[in-house]
Amino acid sequence: MVSIETAAAAIGAAYGFLVLGAALFQRQLQYRPHARHTPIELSGLAGGEELRLTTSDGELLVAWHFAPEPGKPLVLYFHGAAGSLVKRVPRLRLFIESGFGVLMVSYRGYGGSSGTPTEAGLLLDADCAYRAACARYGADRLIIVGASLGAGVAVALAARREARALVLLAPFLSAMDLAARRFPFLPVRWLMRDPFRSDLAMPRVRMPVLVIHGESDPIVPIESGMRLFELANEPKTFLAVPGGGHIVLGSAGVFAKMRAWIDGVASISEPAAPPREVGSL
Repeated sequence: MVSIETAAAAIGAAYGFLVLGAALFQRQLQYRPHARHTPIELSGLAGGEELRLTTSDGELLVAWHFAPEPGKPLVLYFHGAAGSLVKRVPRLRLFIESGFGVLMVSYRGYGGSSGTPTEAGLLLDADCAYRAACARYGADRLIIVGASLGAGVAVALAARREARALVLLAPFLSAMDLAARRFPFLPVRWLMRDPFRSDLAMPRVRMPVLVIHGESDPIVPIESGMRLFELANEPKTFLAVPGGGHIVLGSAGVFAKMRAWIDGVASISEPAAPPREVGSL
């Protein structure tokens, strides 16, 4: 018969191995890149160019660039945790067909880019992409857009740099908060190396903010996006999408509403447009 002490020791050892595994492999859980590079010529999108950008720490990044139509802004787009640039072709097409320009960077370790993804590294990648966009169009013509993990990158960038506006798709309060919700039995707040503290960065953002979140998002609960929105400065707008999932731009009518908001913000002169209440656009 197994003694209580032996059983407790076995449980303790198993938990210790679980904590050790989480500590060692957390970045494999957080980042899910496709390392294979798909050239822009195979994307099915016309009129773009593939850039090679060098970060301040020497990594070589692939980026796709589509010039905006006259009078339209450039969307500086930061994608989510999984896949590669080619996975975002349907969303890219929406922006391009609306006349917006796009510059989207493949993070370090993702399709065609050197290095390994970390929070600090992704923020350097964002700075690199921002410099490339500003060199072509100037900060006042940029709309920073971040989706899911990319929302954490976008908020951190917007807290440090200037742009016309910030759009967040399925953002989170922090990656640490999400991990703690998903793994309540682990000491996540002590283990996590890449916490993406958007909750700390958002109060420093000084530009119009639009947050779009699906009410049925199974990956980032809408409550997380709402809590982040509460920390944003005015002017700000929250769009809750009934029945919307994690890829919220795929929901009917959402892109048209976002496009109208961007057009309005991009066409205004200083001072910024008056704040809008939480609710539907």
